[in-house]
Amino acid sequence: MTKRAEFLAARRGRRLNGPAFFIEALDRGDDGPPRLGLTVTKKVGNAVVRNRIRRRLREAIRLHAKADMASGIDYVVVARRDVLALPFAELKDELSRRVARMKRPQRDTAITERRPSKRPSGSD
Repeated sequence: MTKRAEFLAARRGRRLNGPAFFIEALDRGDDGPPRLGLTVTKKVGNAVVRNRIRRRLREAIRLHAKADMASGIDYVVVARRDVLALPFAELKDELSRRVARMKRPQRDTAITERRPSKRPSGSD
C-alpha cells in the first residue's frame, strides 16, 4: 500500500492489539492479493530507528507471516519501539498469530438476546 487514503481506509477495519505493534485490517471485498502497509511514527525515534523497525517487520512478514495473509484484505502494521527489543523468532510468531486471526470471521457484535438486569427491584 502506498497511498494515504488506503492507510486511512484500513483504520475502519478490524484492529488487533499487541504489546509491540498492532494491526489494522480491512476486508476489501474482492479476491485480490493481500496488501501490506507499515507505519512507524516519529514518536518512536529518529529515521535510523524507524527504518530498522520497518526492515525487521518486512523480513518477519516475508519469512513467516505472508503465508497466513488472506486474499482481499489490507493489512497495516503500526509498530511501537518494542519491536527492536523483541527477539526475531518471537516477532515472527506474534505477526503470524495476529495475521492468522484475520482469517477467522469476526464475532457478530449485534445483541441477540437481552439479559435481565441485575439491579434489585424497588418493590420489597
